[in-house]
Amino acid sequence: MAGLKMKTQKRELLVIGWMEHLDLPDLGLAQIKAKIDTGARTSALHAIGIEPFEREGESWVRFQVQLDERAPWRWVECAIHDRREIKNTSGIPEERIVIRTHLKLTDRSWPISVSLTDRTNMRFPMIVGRTALKHHNIAVHTRRTNLTGT
Repeated sequence: MAGLKMKTQKRELLVIGWMEHLDLPDLGLAQIKAKIDTGARTSALHAIGIEPFEREGESWVRFQVQLDERAPWRWVECAIHDRREIKNTSGIPEERIVIRTHLKLTDRSWPISVSLTDRTNMRFPMIVGRTALKHHNIAVHTRRTNLTGT
């Protein structure tokens, strides 16, 4: 069958709401209230106490996460993927640490890039940008929330 391309099976369309609860299992974080924002390119996670450090010659970061105002703050550690200039909600560029982790939504899971930033004054501890959804056959319903039932 040389020269023939194998057709890959396309995943069924998943319709999600503009707000969903999702997991970042690599970080041990579950049921994160996230705004799905196709106007944003990059995803961001609420983090404070962001401290880069070295582990066995690699660049790592530790930070604190609070997913709900009633929940305690938790320390999380992971490898640094990148440092980038990312525009904040006011359109002002700021340098942020970016990590790679898996996003889990319903029975689907895939790796995404997430910037770490203080989202204290925001309604959602996480924002999922369009890059995280690209190539996953996902549509966002702009008037509904929690369509995945998680």
